[in-house]
Amino acid sequence: MMNQTRAAIHIAPFAGLNMVENQKELHRIFKKFREDTPIRYDETRNCWDVFQYEDGANILKNHKAFSSKFNRTGDSTENIITVDPPRHTEFRTMVNKVFTPKAVQNLAPKIREITNQLIDQVIKQGSMEVIRDLASPLPCIVIAELLGVPKEDRMKFKAFSDSLIVGVKDDTEETYEKVAKESKEARQQLMNYFQNLLNSRKENPQDDLITLLWQTNLEKQVLNEQEVIGFLMTLLVAGHETTTSLISGGIRALIDKPELQDYLEQNPESIPSFVEETLRCYPPSTVVNRLCVQDTEIRGHLIKSGDLVNIWLISANRDEDKFENAQEFQFDRKPNPHIAFATGVHFCLGAPLARLEGQILFSTLTERLTKIREAHGGEVIYKPYPRMNAVDKYTITFEERSL
Repeated sequence: MMNQTRAAIHIAPFAGLNMVENQKELHRIFKKFREDTPIRYDETRNCWDVFQYEDGANILKNHKAFSSKFNRTGDSTENIITVDPPRHTEFRTMVNKVFTPKAVQNLAPKIREITNQLIDQVIKQGSMEVIRDLASPLPCIVIAELLGVPKEDRMKFKAFSDSLIVGVKDDTEETYEKVAKESKEARQQLMNYFQNLLNSRKENPQDDLITLLWQTNLEKQVLNEQEVIGFLMTLLVAGHETTTSLISGGIRALIDKPELQDYLEQNPESIPSFVEETLRCYPPSTVVNRLCVQDTEIRGHLIKSGDLVNIWLISANRDEDKFENAQEFQFDRKPNPHIAFATGVHFCLGAPLARLEGQILFSTLTERLTKIREAHGGEVIYKPYPRMNAVDKYTITFEERSL
């Protein structure tokens, strides 16, 4: 059994996966894995890798044999990610009373307003750096609005969130120690921040999610104070990084298939399907982890209790055995049973918000911009291979659409 803290949140890439030339060929690489070794034990990293859709989905649905309850960060506080039923059910029921579909849908006018403001800032210059100018600030501002974070503190969230999901460049002890130290410091800063904000809401309740969560929790005492703070931290990442990846992936799809830019503007009813296909092809999370707690055989391989298992969503979502023409971006694909947000009891809490933001953004974007292209000499620059499918820089050009 491997060191769970070391492996789980900053799981090392396979050899060479961080090389720039390989980052551009990830889907070719994962296709070969699916064909040659759909499930394998990596002696170097001391963990299992699962690449096919069926195996991955079955593992995610089987929380009795493959648990999410293991320490990813060195923090002993339980949160909605690190508990299984029945405790997870208590968490989820509590959170669902606060983070309701209505609460998410009520954000729609604000999301459209923010999107237009961000586009206004770049539309006359005819270019933007997608992550800096649009994909990162939109969800950051939205989640801050939802939580009730003061405007002057919003950009702190970006730094916090980046540090929490930072990837590792290699499998050396020095790299793990450095990343773990930075992540721990960011977590502590964020915990302190949310503690101060929660203390403020106890004294002066506001019309925001922090106040509502605390007041709702007082009725049944499902969560202790540290667990409330842990949920807020989880929501920050779930509501921020998922949407950042979705936006950058969708813009890449619009550039790869430029005919979609006019089509979606003329047929906005197709945008929800476009968003789902973007999620399939560019899932926000590349991989999720489970701890085997019950010996299980898959495809002739015995996964033993105590083994860590990595389910590669980025591979499963392009599995040819599940999706026809799996390597093709088909904006109207139906059905589209992707697992970009995982599946089972731990289905991503931030999925409804990410979907809504994506639908509003691409509706607004295609209404206002046309001839979206990669900037001359520009390229997609990736972050060190992390758990999130994260792009660091992506510069595009465009023209303002005539009204």
